[in-house]
Amino acid sequence: MDSKGNFEIQTSSHDLPHSASRKSGISKLFSTLGKQRLNDASTFATDHFTHTDSSGEERAGKGVTGELGSRDDVNSLDRYYVPIDTYEGRHRYDPKATWTLEEEKALIRRLDVRVCAYCCLMFFCLQLDRGNISQALSDNMLKDLGLNTNDYNTGQTIFYVSFLAAELPSQLISKKLGPDNWIPIQMVSWSIVAACQARLTGKATFFLTRSLLGIIEGGFIPDIILYLSYFYKSKELPVRLSFFWGAYAMTFIISAFLAYGILHLGGRHGLHGWQWLFALEGSFTALLGIVSWFYLPPSPYQTASYFRGKNGWFTEREEVILANRIIRDDPSKGDMHNRQAATSIPFPGSLGLLMDTRQAVTPRLLWAALTDYDMWPIYLLGFTWTTPNQCVVAYLTLILRSLKFDPFETNLLTVPAWTLFILQLLFWTWLSERINNRYIIILACQLYMLPVLIGLETLGGGQTHAWARYALSVMMVGFPYVHAIIGTLYSIPARATRQERCTDLLQWP
Repeated sequence: MDSKGNFEIQTSSHDLPHSASRKSGISKLFSTLGKQRLNDASTFATDHFTHTDSSGEERAGKGVTGELGSRDDVNSLDRYYVPIDTYEGRHRYDPKATWTLEEEKALIRRLDVRVCAYCCLMFFCLQLDRGNISQALSDNMLKDLGLNTNDYNTGQTIFYVSFLAAELPSQLISKKLGPDNWIPIQMVSWSIVAACQARLTGKATFFLTRSLLGIIEGGFIPDIILYLSYFYKSKELPVRLSFFWGAYAMTFIISAFLAYGILHLGGRHGLHGWQWLFALEGSFTALLGIVSWFYLPPSPYQTASYFRGKNGWFTEREEVILANRIIRDDPSKGDMHNRQAATSIPFPGSLGLLMDTRQAVTPRLLWAALTDYDMWPIYLLGFTWTTPNQCVVAYLTLILRSLKFDPFETNLLTVPAWTLFILQLLFWTWLSERINNRYIIILACQLYMLPVLIGLETLGGGQTHAWARYALSVMMVGFPYVHAIIGTLYSIPARATRQERCTDLLQWP
C-alpha cells in the first residue's frame, strides 16, 4: 500500500503468460492484417467465450471477439498484441477474451462518470485560475496596480512562453511519477500562486506570478489526455475531448456569474473585488487538488484504495474487458507500463522512504518522437490554427469596457460568446466523426473566421457601432473549436511505431 492508500496489485508469475515474440514495427502487423482480410475494427464477430476467474471456475457464454476478428486471427496475431510483462494490465490480458456490446457500452458509461467527468472538473479549475485575470481586468485591476495594457501584454507573453517551455519537462515528470500523482501536485501548486495574486503590488509581482503560473500549469492538458488514453480507445477520445474542451468553455460562463457576485465584495476588509476573486477561486482549486490526490487511480486495474473502496471500481470481468479492448485498439499502449509499485529508498537508521515509480520515457524514445517528421505538419497546425481569434479572446473584457459597459455588464455579456463556443465545439466534433473527415472541418473553421475578422477590422475602434462590434466579437470567440479533432490526428501517424505512441502524447501543443 502506498502513501495515497492504494492497494498494490499482487500478481504471481503464473498469472503472467510468457511473452510472444515481438516485432519491431507495426507495419508487419498491417501486412498480416491485409493478408488475413480481417473485419473492420468496428465489426464484432459473435463467438463462444470462456474465461477463468480468480476462483478457478470457467465462465461460458456468447460474446463478441472485438477488433481481432475470428479465433484463428487471434492465434496468428497474438504476438503483435501481447503487452510487455510489466504492463499494469498484463494479468488481465487474454487474446481469447470476448464480451457483449452491451457490456462494453455499460462500462464506457461508468468510465464517463468516474474518469472523464472528473477530468473535466479538473480542467475547469485550470481555466478558472488562468482565465480569471480577464474578469479581474473588468474591475480596474490594471489601474489599481499602476499598469497599462502594454504591461498586461508583456505579462501574458511571459505566461505563454513559460507555459510552452514547461510542457515537455512537465510531461516527462508525469510519465515517471504517473499522471495520478503529478496532476494533483500541479493543481495545489498553481492554486497557491493563483491565490497569492490577491496580494499583487505592481509590475514586478504581476510578471512573477504570470511566469510561475505558466511554469506550473504547463503540461497539465497533455497529462490529462495521456491519462484518458489509459481508459479509452482512440476512436472514443474525440467525443471525450469535446466534453473536455466543453468544460473549458463552461468555465468562462460559470466564472462570469461567479465574478458578478465576487466582485461585489470589493471594499470588504480593504480588498478590491479582483483580489477577492483571485483568493477565493485559488482556494477552491487547492481543495480539489487535495481531493484529486486520493481520487485518481493509477490505471483501470489499480482502483482499490481506502478512498475509492477496497474492491475498487471494477470487477475482474470488467478489468479483462478494459485491458483487452484497449490493447486490441492500440497495441502500443502495452509497450510501456504505468504499474504502481512502491520502491523503498533506504535512509540511515530504520527509516525509509516509499516512492511510487513508473516507467519513464527514455532519451531514445523522446528523440524518436521529436524526429518523427510525419507529425511535424500536425504540430504546426496545432500551433497556428487559433491565431485569428486569440486577440479577441484575450481582450474581450477590455473591448467591452471600451464600449462603456460597466464591470458587471461586461462579465455577463461574455456568456453568449462561450455558449456559442460550446455548441460549435460539440456540433463540429460530432460532424467530423459522422462524416469521418477531420481536415475539412479544420478548414471550415478558418473559413468561418475570415469574414468575421474582416468585419471587425472594417468597423475599427471607438464607440461607434458598439453592438455590431459586440456581435462580431461573440462570433469570433464562439468560433468552431476543433482542438478535440486536431488531438485525434496525433494518434494516426504516431501508431507507425508502437513505443512512439507514448512519447507523441508528450508533444501536445
